[in-house]
Amino acid sequence: MVKAVVGANWGDEGKGKITDMLAEQADIVIRFQGGANAGHTIVNPYGKFALHTLPSGVFHSHITNIIGNGVALNVQKVMEELKNLEERGVPDVKLMISDRAQLVMSYHILFDQWEEERLGKASFGSTKSGIAPFYSDKYAKTGFQVSELFDEEALSEKAERVLAQKNALAVHLYGKEPLKKEEIMAELLSYRDALKPYIADVSAFLHRALKEGRNVLLEGQLGTLKDPDHGIYPMVTSSSTLAAYGAIGAGLPPYEIRDVIAVVKAYSSAVGAGEFVSEIFGDEAEELRRRGGDGGEYGATTGRPRRVGWLDLVASRYGCRLQGATEAAFTVLDVLGYLPEIPVCIGYEINGRVTEDFPVTAELKKAKPVFKVLPGWQTDIRGIRKFEELPENCRNYITFAEEFLQVPVTMVGVGPKREDIIYRPAR
Repeated sequence: MVKAVVGANWGDEGKGKITDMLAEQADIVIRFQGGANAGHTIVNPYGKFALHTLPSGVFHSHITNIIGNGVALNVQKVMEELKNLEERGVPDVKLMISDRAQLVMSYHILFDQWEEERLGKASFGSTKSGIAPFYSDKYAKTGFQVSELFDEEALSEKAERVLAQKNALAVHLYGKEPLKKEEIMAELLSYRDALKPYIADVSAFLHRALKEGRNVLLEGQLGTLKDPDHGIYPMVTSSSTLAAYGAIGAGLPPYEIRDVIAVVKAYSSAVGAGEFVSEIFGDEAEELRRRGGDGGEYGATTGRPRRVGWLDLVASRYGCRLQGATEAAFTVLDVLGYLPEIPVCIGYEINGRVTEDFPVTAELKKAKPVFKVLPGWQTDIRGIRKFEELPENCRNYITFAEEFLQVPVTMVGVGPKREDIIYRPAR
């Protein structure tokens, strides 16, 4: 059976914790898209970790962890993460990397930085991890696939062709020094040597695994609203963040994905630019940011302060629908325990008309939030393990959200640790 854990919103919903927890019942965990531009923060008996490319199943010795063909593979980051896990006592990490994955090159990161500099105030708020230039090259067919690293003569010829294009941009658009072929070849060959122990035909492996009845968990990066087709374009990422893409990015038949868990944060947060209707500012925002997550709302990759706001049920319902969610996980509910009243966004006012449907970006720019204020519970709920033991107003907050989402909330996060979760059967 294949399950997918994906984000309903802008990312930063707490998917890493949910994946880490569900991995106990899985045999295989797969990252199927995105790159090192966003991270999953996980707190478990080994400590606190921010994973950027490695799947969240690495903390379980029985798991085969896979980096799929849909991932933007930053080899240096992967090796750094593996070394960090080893140094901190995480045992027996089993890792497999698709031979069809493509490489994030050093010049992708440079071009990302240069383009943001060139755009200035019109920039996209990129993490400058090379993701947009990487996917541009992938679809322009000028990227380097892992499988190409093992034919050095063909690799050299391709590098020559690619650099002719890259240097035209570097010199004439950005005013930089040209890239050197010998340095790019050395980079590619170093990646070949580092990756060799992990490379496999992932699709064939998964075909056999499913025949044997093994359980597979797909792990998505970011969330619905950062999808290039269905998100807040153009302030989106460069690969599909939807569960449907999991079949492509991992090498699976689409009908194998039977369960989609959309992770919804109990309030909203986002890193980077783009429309965010329920966003709050000033002291109110700083208080929520300071209390949020485990150690505050700061990007796991960038360290940037996250933008924060109240729970946006319009965006969340849209996010769950596009993900095809069969269930929802409601995370970081404990953070809201300081509030006597909690606003929840239940509609958008656009040109004097209120809608509950999530619009295209041009309309979203005009939207003003319509809030319903719910009573808070003003108590610490960490340590609670049964839904019925939560304060009444806390239970009401969950059921109100569930009814609006039209998706059963089956998991409730009440703290940062793996065990800080309440399981709740679908009603």
